[in-house]
Amino acid sequence: MSQSFERPVRIRFSHCDPAGIVYFPQYLVMTNVLVEDWFNEGLRIDYAHMIAQRRVGLPTVKLDCEFSRPSRMGETILLTLEVRTIGRSSLGIEIHGHCNGETRFRSKQVLVFMSFDSGKSIDIPGDIASALAAYAPSSSSIEADR
Repeated sequence: MSQSFERPVRIRFSHCDPAGIVYFPQYLVMTNVLVEDWFNEGLRIDYAHMIAQRRVGLPTVKLDCEFSRPSRMGETILLTLEVRTIGRSSLGIEIHGHCNGETRFRSKQVLVFMSFDSGKSIDIPGDIASALAAYAPSSSSIEADR
């Protein structure tokens, strides 16, 4: 059975627009922070080392967001990350932001492993593939390649 990674996020003044609600690009910053925390704490893969020393990046190549209800300064939303697909060089993830039983936003993303040296996609490194096993969806969701 696959697991998810969760993190509460307190909505701060810096997240909000003049109307006092989360300015939508800030959700994307939050999702990026969540992915980094997931690597460091959930997968036990040092994200900074992966980027700086291994020179492996994880850019977003596809993004679909749905914003359901506004979040306001002072609230705490819970971000939940689930892996939807694992390809040869890519991950499909879904991030759900919710508060008090209400969905605030959903983000579906495709992230691709790439070499900073070549600028091209690479196979998911072995240690990362092994760490992903605990988060892997059912075998029907694993892609043959990408």
